Amino acid sequence: MNQLSDLFSNPFLTTPLFAWLCAQVLKTFTHLWIYRTFDIRRLFGDGGMPSGHSATVTSLAAMAGLVYGLASFEFAVSAILAIIVCHDAMGVRLETGKQAAVINDLVEIIDMLTADDSVPEVKLKEFVGHTPIQVFAGILVGLAVAGLRYLFM
Repeated sequence: MNQLSDLFSNPFLTTPLFAWLCAQVLKTFTHLWIYRTFDIRRLFGDGGMPSGHSATVTSLAAMAGLVYGLASFEFAVSAILAIIVCHDAMGVRLETGKQAAVINDLVEIIDMLTADDSVPEVKLKEFVGHTPIQVFAGILVGLAVAGLRYLFM
């Protein structure tokens, strides 16, 4: 039972998970505000404002920096991880979402032009990456959550 208690009291696990949850809730309400429709899938989905991935890894790096110091191995590893994840969210994953949108449009056009039922009805996920502002907002969420968690340790 002590191991379960250790797991849930580990700030390097709970803080990033809470940062992710905060980002996902904010993302859901941001989507509601922009599109005027409530979409529960935004609570668990990728893409959108703010970036849950960025919030998660930033809060981990911030906690490591606050607890172990900026010269520590723990901070260095988590900071490099955060940089890679944030960069990937704005690069490869954003481009993947753009390509999915184009492919979805092409499939729809082909489907309209042909009466053939051989066109697949699979719609690719378009919300997978983030714009720089969405990543920046996720970073701010991660820093805020880590800072507040550290204050209450």
